[in-house]
Amino acid sequence: MIKECKWTIKEAADPQKVERLCAEVGIDRVLADLLVKRGVETFEQARSFFRPSLDNLHDPFLMKDMDKAVERLHRAIVGGEKILVYGDYDVDGTTAVALLHSFISRFTDKVDFYIPDRYDEGYGVSTKGISWAAAGGFKLIITVDCGIKAVEKVELAKSFGIDMIICDHHLPDEQLPQAVAVLDPKREDCHYPFDDLSGCGVGFKLAQAYSQRFGIEFETLLPLLDLMVVSIASDLVTMVGENRILAHFGLKRLNENPRKGLLAMMALSGLEAGHITIDDIVFKIGPRINAAGRMETGRLAVQLLTATDTATALRIGEQINDNNNERKNIDREITQAAIQMVESGKCLASKNATIVYDPNWNKGVVGIVASRLVEAFYKPTVVLTKSNGFVTGSARSVAGFDLYASIESCADLLENFGGHVYAAGLTLKEENLPEFARRMDQYIEGKITSEMLTPVVDIDAKIDLAQITPKFFRILKQFQPFGPGNNNPVFMTEAVCDEGSGRKVGAGGLHLKLDLIQEDYSRAIPAIAFNMADYYEYIRHGNPFDVCYSIVENYYRGNSTIQLRIKDIKEREDIL
Repeated sequence: MIKECKWTIKEAADPQKVERLCAEVGIDRVLADLLVKRGVETFEQARSFFRPSLDNLHDPFLMKDMDKAVERLHRAIVGGEKILVYGDYDVDGTTAVALLHSFISRFTDKVDFYIPDRYDEGYGVSTKGISWAAAGGFKLIITVDCGIKAVEKVELAKSFGIDMIICDHHLPDEQLPQAVAVLDPKREDCHYPFDDLSGCGVGFKLAQAYSQRFGIEFETLLPLLDLMVVSIASDLVTMVGENRILAHFGLKRLNENPRKGLLAMMALSGLEAGHITIDDIVFKIGPRINAAGRMETGRLAVQLLTATDTATALRIGEQINDNNNERKNIDREITQAAIQMVESGKCLASKNATIVYDPNWNKGVVGIVASRLVEAFYKPTVVLTKSNGFVTGSARSVAGFDLYASIESCADLLENFGGHVYAAGLTLKEENLPEFARRMDQYIEGKITSEMLTPVVDIDAKIDLAQITPKFFRILKQFQPFGPGNNNPVFMTEAVCDEGSGRKVGAGGLHLKLDLIQEDYSRAIPAIAFNMADYYEYIRHGNPFDVCYSIVENYYRGNSTIQLRIKDIKEREDIL
């Protein structure tokens, strides 16, 4: 099934600024235009962009409550108190726990960690977790990637004589927990210069502040940066400011001297050290780490990331890899069942939203399945299952539509819900399900437009294949690391053809491997088009088509080549 996408070409940057940058930096107009659109307009800004420096990280004490957090942590360390690092079960949470646990372990052996169970406790600080800490004699809990809304849990901890330091990056409510320190750059009264750190990033700032206060060399923090880049890439925070600096040096660490757990993950993912990219983290390393919390326990992920010997790292890595293979099989089965449910009309809603429910589905993968259904039907989507006596699930939206607001409109039917504009989670009683589906579909019908229901590909520039020279790509590579706010540019080229070697590849022949040529430029450029096998018959007959794509480096068995990663194809009217 070929899904029609709308292509929009971004407006060109100010031509005078582009010309000036071309002259100052010595690059072509297309690349200069991309830089100006990213706010890089002078030689100095270009040097800062292309050569990130750890010297440009902000002073951690600019974060509200940092001095209190450092003082309380130090008191716990020198006083021999038991410290518990408590974090979420996803990649950001487990990397954050591993980072702070590794750091604190340098100064005391009285430190442990706690990851809540996804199915038994759910997200955030749990009563069970606080009780476990109290029974274990812990006097300080440091939360990472959670805790900003744990008002009641902080009071519960206090009743057990436990202090809490909260390190979070989620939006707080009006009332903050009365913890010893609340580190969150999104606090309204926090004037830290960069507010889009990952949860792991906030934990890193605490380690940086502690080191700064007590004269510990910054270089000793560098081994933590491989965890930082995994969290930044996986949590999809913006790849600008401090995140870009930390990710840049994190990638360097990951490629040159990664910790044993990540080295095991890379080997199990078929990746080669020295050539790891953000995409490799997003599509291969991150999902494996996530699988531990989805299928078994997030504790496994922290044990992997804090392993100090190769044998332990490989043993845990293989267990997590098995979790991931199981997750992929379950994800595939549920996705197929959900698609059949929609196509056969057996879903709860399919007119304006896709809402599906099966009490036997695995709770750990419903978010992934919701994303797959958005890809398939491109509508706001809710995927629900049953857990602990309640209907529970995940919701995903399409660009431009506030799905959180539609869920909020049904708040009276829900036990609880949370999230943001494009992704949310919810829980409700089974008897409320039909009314929830009816009201969601009705609400969405009144708010969504036909434009929102059409996928959009944003194109940065129109170029010819001849412009993709080795020099062009060498400079483009220096735009990395890519991520939100600094995405890999998308280019459009018109009237290309396959040289004749195009073929279907991958399981079930879903993808296309092509070698693209253009009139007056005979050198073919390899391209890969995922899930676009429906175009095969048109392309193999030599017909011309327009294509939009990003340019990537394809590294395979010691050979590095330029490859176009196709995002969409449009057939042309002028068929040969």
